[in-house]
Parts: sequence; structure tokens; C-alpha cells
Amino acid sequence: MLSHAGPKVRAQGRVAMTKKEVVNEIKSAPPETVIKDVKQRGVDFDMTRRIEKKLRKAKGTDEVIEAVRKAGPTVRSRMAERTSGPDQAGAQEVPMEQVKAFDAIKSELDAGKIIALAEGYARKYPNSPLLSDVYYLAAYGYQQKGNVEKAVEYTGKGLKLKPDSLACLIARVEMLPQPEYLKNHNPDRDKILKEAESDASRALQLISQLPKRPNEADADYQKRRENIASGVHRYLGIVHIERASILPAGAQQKDELAKGELELKAAVTTTDRPDPRDYLLLGRAYAVDGKWDDAIQALTKASELGRGTTIKASADQLVAELKEEKKVQGTAAPKP
Repeated sequence: MLSHAGPKVRAQGRVAMTKKEVVNEIKSAPPETVIKDVKQRGVDFDMTRRIEKKLRKAKGTDEVIEAVRKAGPTVRSRMAERTSGPDQAGAQEVPMEQVKAFDAIKSELDAGKIIALAEGYARKYPNSPLLSDVYYLAAYGYQQKGNVEKAVEYTGKGLKLKPDSLACLIARVEMLPQPEYLKNHNPDRDKILKEAESDASRALQLISQLPKRPNEADADYQKRRENIASGVHRYLGIVHIERASILPAGAQQKDELAKGELELKAAVTTTDRPDPRDYLLLGRAYAVDGKWDDAIQALTKASELGRGTTIKASADQLVAELKEEKKVQGTAAPKP
């Protein structure tokens, strides 16, 4: 999952799957087998609309498409940026056996093995300067398995050791506003959302301070930071929308919606590969806020980027409902 290796050869001697291999396996094996193999081996290509269309033509499900996307070299490289690793562990020298054990966790592709290796590392090296990053890797493994509670627990452990861990901050921001987590901690909902907002603000600050790579062009440096920040803006937008959803109609609710809209707009404009889910969220926020034309525009973009997925169906349905409402009203609702 976080390998620095080249696109063809992955950790532990595994060879990443090619497009042809993935397509053939989609055609011949059940989705759960394809997902397992993709997670274990990785793929040697990044997801594009053209490749996604080819995979869907081979009957690839949404879950398979998402697994392939996460297994690509660019996504894995972005994940790798979040961890500091041995080179940035501070003044304390890291013993070679700890470095090797850490690299083994970073190179692992299977979520269950990541968790087992990370937890074993924590037991064996409780004072390791790499332990914060190891806790992040455990959190990532639990996140992949859909265990939000454990993911939040491990990001908390990582931040306790290193308050400025970008890896743990971003992962925590992703998890805290999840409906499942908020539902399980409903009495503390407001406190959790405030914490997520604070973590997101700190993460954005750290992203702006990421060091430039050797020989990296200014434009590439800016693009790299913006791509990382895009996901933080998404979840910060969700935080504000969640707040708005529990507030009575009025100025305070409008204020939270406006903040959510700004963050979601930043999520889709600060990356060269906007996520259709962000446009869907933005369209819904605009609709709740009575900005019908803006909502239709955002939802139409979600439909375009989410072609062949359930996102397109949801976006199209909302667009149809908004257009019908506009027809009934005779005009679009005025913008505030």
C-alpha cells in the first residue's frame, strides 16, 4: 500500500498486476477474488476514465474499481508522503532491525497483515521513534477493513506520540465525521466535529509546509501539495455540513452550509483529478442552501465524472428533482 518501489515490482517479490491481467481476472473470477489479488499485489497503472470504462465493460463492480484505484502507484505514493519514516525520525538514530520491520509494514498490501505486523511492532519496540507512523499504518489497515472505531483509536495513539503527524491527522479527519462513528458517539457529536475541524486545520497547515523535493519544479511542488490537501478539504466540508444538519433553520445553519460549500469547492478545484463524490456532496449542500442552479451544475459534473457508477444515478435523480422544482416554482430560488 505505501511502497516506494517502481510500478512493476512490488514488495516481497510480488509483481504488480497489469491492466490486461486485471481485465482478464474480472472476466473470470468473482469480485472478492479480484479485490483480494489487487490488494495483495497492487497494479502497475493509475486509474483513468478510459481504464475505468474498460474495467466496467468487463463487468467490474464499484468495489473492484475502487480497489484498483487505491492499488495504483500514484495513490500509493500519496499515502507514502504522509509518513515520515526512518529518514525523518528526528535526532534519535533508528536501529536497523526497526527500520526493516517498519519497511515490511509499509510494503505490505493486505490489510489484515498490516494490522498484525503493526501491532507486533508496537509490542516489540514500544519506544521506537517510528511508532507514531506504525500506529498510522495500523489505523490505515483498520480503515481498509471498515473498522472506524479502531482506526480512530490508532490515529489517537499516533498523535499522542507525535502531535504533528500529518499521516494521523489526515486519517483522523477522514474518520471522525463518518456517519457510523458519529452515530456511535452521538452524545459527543459536537465535540467530535470540533476536533475534526481542528485536526483538519492543522493538517492543511502542515501540508503547506511540506518540503520541496530535490529538482522538483515549482508548479509540480504546488500541485503535489494541493492534491494532498484536496481530501482534507472534502472532510472539512463534511464537518460543516454535518453541523448544519443538526441546526435549526436560520443564520447559523446558513453559515455552516456556506463553510461546507467553500471547503467542498476547494476539494474539487485544488486537484487535477476531482472525485465525483465531492461534486455530489457539493450539489447536495447547494440544494439544501437553496442555490438550485449551482446545485444542478455541481450534480451534472458529478454525473459526468461518475459515469457508470451509482454516483451518476444519484446525481441524475437529484438534478431531475431540482429541475422539476424549478418548473413548479417558475424560477430558480434567488441566491442569498
